[in-house]
Amino acid sequence: MKYPITLDALEVLDAIDRKGSFAAAGNELFRVPSAISYTVQKLEQDLDVVLFRKEGRKAVLTQAGQVLLEQGREILEATERLAVATKKTHSGFEPVFNIAIDSILSFEFIYPLIIEFYKVLPDIEINIYEEVLGGAQEAIVSNRADLVIGAGTETTTSPGIKYHKIGEIEWLFAVAPGHELTKAPLPLSQLLIEQHRFIVVRDSARNQAPQSRRVFSKRPVLSVPSVTEKINAQCLGLGVGFLPAHRIQVQLELGQLIALPVENTIPIEIINMAWKTSNKGKVLRWFIEKLSGYDFI
Repeated sequence: MKYPITLDALEVLDAIDRKGSFAAAGNELFRVPSAISYTVQKLEQDLDVVLFRKEGRKAVLTQAGQVLLEQGREILEATERLAVATKKTHSGFEPVFNIAIDSILSFEFIYPLIIEFYKVLPDIEINIYEEVLGGAQEAIVSNRADLVIGAGTETTTSPGIKYHKIGEIEWLFAVAPGHELTKAPLPLSQLLIEQHRFIVVRDSARNQAPQSRRVFSKRPVLSVPSVTEKINAQCLGLGVGFLPAHRIQVQLELGQLIALPVENTIPIEIINMAWKTSNKGKVLRWFIEKLSGYDFI
């Protein structure tokens, strides 16, 4: 099927609208006015619409012309992005790069890095996602992400995935001031802890059974979407639970949370960056080099 709307015709409409006349559009596009007029007349004939009306010496778009140009400009911009993406892919740079960050980490570290990246490669599309528990591992296995930051090491490591240790997480059992557990004998027993509501972060995995960790409760839990919201909910006294120590230092200092020792200490957890070894893209290499040795905790 042949479509009458071509990129060339859209460029002509765009130039006429910006410059205000067929003659001025011809000067910008290095074409004689008759060629501009022919392009518009041919498009109007093929679509059976009127695209411009004269207001003095100025060419003004009709309502139909405005709709065509508005959406046509989106097509022109998309075409330009496609051309840039094609060139960058040819040179080894991924046109789109997806980063998944585990909720255990604050996102503050990534934005200065993005600023630095855009100074070098401003035309690459970067997508940042938050993942929780099994979602981080699933993101890299399923190619939902090119790079995962903050993933735990799988007990059965998936083939073709490289893990690079970036830190160790200490877990603290924390409650809000005034919680009845602050008056209980220490260290807290699991029998005592499990009588209280736990706040948990929902697993973001989409294709596997949801995971839960560090939950000792016989009561219905309060489920939240991220570690940030878990911290907020625990500060409000809505429940208890284990939190990464590096994420709650301010709350502990301000007295918004109180860390209590427990009988069975939660072991230190190693977190990693992870990526597919088959990915040889230059954007991935750039981020790996910048993040290696970075202090995340």
